[in-house]
Amino acid sequence: MVNTVDTTAGASEGTAAPRPGYGQLLRTPGAWTFLLPGFAARQPFAMLTIGIVLLVQHTSGSYGSAGIVAAVTGVSMALFAPQNGKLADRFGQRAVLVPGVLLHAVSVTALTVLALSGAPLWALFAAAVPTGASVPQVGPMVRARWAALLGSSEERARLLPTAAAFESVTDEFTFVIGPVLATALCTGVHPAAGLIAEGVLTLAGGLLFAARRGTQPKPVGRPVGGWKRADGSERAEGSGGSSGSVGARVSALSVPGVRVLAVVFLGIGSVFGGMQVSLTAFAEEIGNPGANGLLYGVFAAGNMLAGIACGAVAWKIGPRRRLIAGYAGLTLATSGLWAVHSVPALAALGLLVGLFIAPALISGYTLIEPLVPAGARTEAFTWLTGSVALGQAGAVTAAGQLADAHGASAGFVVPLVGTALALVTLVALRSRLTPKAPGRVAARGMGHRVPVAVD
Repeated sequence: MVNTVDTTAGASEGTAAPRPGYGQLLRTPGAWTFLLPGFAARQPFAMLTIGIVLLVQHTSGSYGSAGIVAAVTGVSMALFAPQNGKLADRFGQRAVLVPGVLLHAVSVTALTVLALSGAPLWALFAAAVPTGASVPQVGPMVRARWAALLGSSEERARLLPTAAAFESVTDEFTFVIGPVLATALCTGVHPAAGLIAEGVLTLAGGLLFAARRGTQPKPVGRPVGGWKRADGSERAEGSGGSSGSVGARVSALSVPGVRVLAVVFLGIGSVFGGMQVSLTAFAEEIGNPGANGLLYGVFAAGNMLAGIACGAVAWKIGPRRRLIAGYAGLTLATSGLWAVHSVPALAALGLLVGLFIAPALISGYTLIEPLVPAGARTEAFTWLTGSVALGQAGAVTAAGQLADAHGASAGFVVPLVGTALALVTLVALRSRLTPKAPGRVAARGMGHRVPVAVD
């Protein structure tokens, strides 16, 4: 763990002030009660897409078909994830998570059986829909727990960017282990072993995380008296808003910045999806299927290392500028993937691509806290997660078709196109990522306000 110290003298005492770091973050009371179960519960997420691709490609002989089935799963997840997040904000995480992981286990089992029995493509689509819809949104739930835990005071609120970095590192650590594990199981044990392991681990980890009820954010339920806008101002009950559900009155998607981030995160999804399919096709082309897990692991390791570094730095520029810089670097790094034809060179370039993903992800998630009221943050985080899944689904489909028709090199064009389009969107709409609050102050929790750097 990295815990650095700011050597700048304090204004009043002339002593060194501690800089928020991982050590201080992990000493937050109550953090470990959800961190360890949360890590176990999210671990299978990185195994799902690659498990589907490897199984369906084995049974159908087509990367295109495998990519489409994986894409249906991703689209379903993207559509249902925000609704799951909204329900978790309203009724509590456990109430959504328990039935979700049970449904996911059943759906994954059905998809596996259908694929092995040679069922038609439409039947695989039918099973892929509930498989994606029931993917537990553990990452957003953990982030919502951090926001609730750290947003209770100004002193703890300084740790929110570090928490975002820590969660990115945790996510990427799962993407180091998950694809390698799934590939090893599919190639060394049985083509269905990776997907079966994903279902079992999701069920066990999800139930374990759901049992940690003490740290989950308090359900919003039906508010009494009034509600907060995204800019922190209050609106009285009955002053023109619907008296219906909380989701109808306080929706994360009503915040312009969340809509921009949701579109921008499609580009990150295009990198994940394009890399998974194209690396798999590349490994098959060179006659070394096992290289797929290694190459994707190196790519994810770059992301993890960058995430560790991002959390250890006391940034002097705001998350909005860091997001733009991260995307610019990501676009540049993906521009050479299609031209690489050796394992060492592809591993080196994949590592570079991974190094630019973490800054973009961390900056985007950091922007959610000042933009979105506390009662809608789980939903907001799931919109971003869903966008990544949707971008991944589109990329898996496109890269699969291109790899079938023109080889793995053509599939690597997908991450470049996706990140370039996202960068253009981000630059054009960057002004919407500024919280609309007087004096550049954003609401934090129940009426508590602290200055927020957004540039």
